[in-house]
Amino acid sequence: MTMTVNKPKVLAIVGPTASGKTALGVELAKIYGGEVISADSMQIYKGMDIASAKPSAEEMQGIPHHLIGILDMDEPFSAADYVRLANEKIREVLGRGKLPVIVGGTGLYVDSLLGNVKFSEGGSDEAYRAELAAFAAENGNEALHARLAELDPEAAAAIHPNNLIRVIRALEVCHVTGRLFSELKAESRLEESPYDSLIIGLNYADRAALYRRIDRRVEIMAENGLVEEARSLWESGGMRTSANAIGYKELIPCFRGEQPLAECIAKIQQETRRYAKRQLTWFRKNDRIQWIILDEFTKFNEISEKSQKCIANFWNI
Repeated sequence: MTMTVNKPKVLAIVGPTASGKTALGVELAKIYGGEVISADSMQIYKGMDIASAKPSAEEMQGIPHHLIGILDMDEPFSAADYVRLANEKIREVLGRGKLPVIVGGTGLYVDSLLGNVKFSEGGSDEAYRAELAAFAAENGNEALHARLAELDPEAAAAIHPNNLIRVIRALEVCHVTGRLFSELKAESRLEESPYDSLIIGLNYADRAALYRRIDRRVEIMAENGLVEEARSLWESGGMRTSANAIGYKELIPCFRGEQPLAECIAKIQQETRRYAKRQLTWFRKNDRIQWIILDEFTKFNEISEKSQKCIANFWNI
């Protein structure tokens, strides 16, 4: 495939959690002179380090990383906010003569950025928003998400039940405009993207292999201080945003003395596996992704070489 004339190149590495996106993104940034721009809805917050799998300085290997740990936990943040900030970072990276490398598993962020989604305000209704928040507080996030699923199944499929801000916003837009949130989002994609983007996806043909990686990573997180990090947030009252992150809310029963730690860790593993399944469901709808099936390789350098071949073929370089 030939490159699109006069459009700046942007590389994206996507896939489910624990598939190795961080390592590959850093490797390709080293090879092609790039800088990494995170596309993770939880890594953007300060303090949420272990559960969100923020890359360490050692893992970054000297490659600049952007949009990681820049917001306080009580700051609201939307896909529209992400697109605005990511576009700014892309311009900065390009201005330094570097390749922007988008790395992350938040499919809405990646698709909105590279698909040039234009977000409409859609109006607001503060009283209705408060009503929805009260309903969720009384009946649970799942119950409110079920209301969205009944009204707009496509929008509900793209939003995690615990992402209360986005669930409420989708319902609010439907209420104010009288139209489906998913329809408005689809209409916003009509303008051509300013980027010549290549999206490489990582996945396993054997789902059990991915799940084993997930389970082991959760164990490593626990060994590295996940429980202590979550307890600190819980005791300080900082669980409002972090309660959306898998790895925190599942530990609350342990802190309350209601469940043993082992059961809570097992719950984190289960919820992370479910999250990976939702990520894959989202990414499979994008036919532009060039998938690398990780089962076919035994060494990391083989995955890197396969990625380099994808890049060479896509951009004729």
